[in-house]
Amino acid sequence: MSAGLAPSLAASLERLARRLRELDAALSDPAVAADNRRYRDLAREHAEVSGVCELARRHARRSTDRDSARQMLDESGVDADMQAMAQDEITQANADLVRIEADLQTALLPKDPDDARNAFVEIRAGTGGDESALFAGDLARMYTRYAERQGWRCEVMSASDSDLGGYKEIVLRFEGAGANSNVYGRLKFDSGGHRVQRVPATETQGRIHTSACTVAVLPEPDEAEEIHINPADLRIDTYRASGAGGQHINKTDSAVRVTHIPTGIVAECQDDRSQHRNKAKALAVLGARIRDRERLAREAKEAAHRKSLVGSGDRSDRIRTYNFPQGRLTDHRINLTLYKLAAIMEGDLDDVIAAMITAQAAEQLAELEAATGV
Repeated sequence: MSAGLAPSLAASLERLARRLRELDAALSDPAVAADNRRYRDLAREHAEVSGVCELARRHARRSTDRDSARQMLDESGVDADMQAMAQDEITQANADLVRIEADLQTALLPKDPDDARNAFVEIRAGTGGDESALFAGDLARMYTRYAERQGWRCEVMSASDSDLGGYKEIVLRFEGAGANSNVYGRLKFDSGGHRVQRVPATETQGRIHTSACTVAVLPEPDEAEEIHINPADLRIDTYRASGAGGQHINKTDSAVRVTHIPTGIVAECQDDRSQHRNKAKALAVLGARIRDRERLAREAKEAAHRKSLVGSGDRSDRIRTYNFPQGRLTDHRINLTLYKLAAIMEGDLDDVIAAMITAQAAEQLAELEAATGV
């Protein structure tokens, strides 16, 4: 499986091949199948490991193809057409091997354990008044449309409407449809400041305005890993949910606001008519926010000596500009510019997310090479 690869890469692949055999045996064990949580975790790992092992098998096959073509060139009596064909095969195999080896190196990079989790996306209007709130609504729609494309489930945890439409603040929860949906892993790069340049609907003279929103993407903790919160540290307030009226108006105090007194972190939910369910949702968001605060503090300490490619996660970072007159999206962290803004606002985020994942992998590879002296 590992022929022709660098020794360190070959050794890693041999370990993964052994691990794949262990996972095959574990997943066929009735005791494991009866434990839904353990089976899900092992199935997720199996999908990741088997993907890497398949890359290794492709590398081995193309290496064999190249060797066979070289052997043909060395044989006597081979006509010119066959020699040309063999040379073409060698050239193509070499190109394929370089690409597959790069894919293997990327696949073997350390994984963020949070990537496979579901995620909360918090969008808040910033500078720009009503236009910022309208843009917050546009961003919420963009992420919701993207989730639909991925087959994810979307849930509004809380929302504060603005007077002219859009949101002063909205919190969404996205739940993946399978073990490899990687909800947080695909959305995490969007934490930061999002700037919009366009002519607002309220602008009568056609002038372009600049406004901004902030986005925070938080991984949802597993139930077994949720932050333990002392009930004595919580202040829970109930109030009447606001809304547009009509059949959705709430005549009881079902909305819930939870404050974590030691940190001052607040979460609220008014989406459900049940106060009990709203409280449960608010506590879930609160736990994710506390966990995210602890994670950011830990990462800041660990990475104080360097600036991360994808930003610090600081909500004030200006990571992206949406220029509507030019139909342009620019991600300032990796100097990415795409002239397909209309499609992006409809949820076509694949190119943006893929570029961020590639840039992060490139940085990790560079750090690994620097650390190992390769």
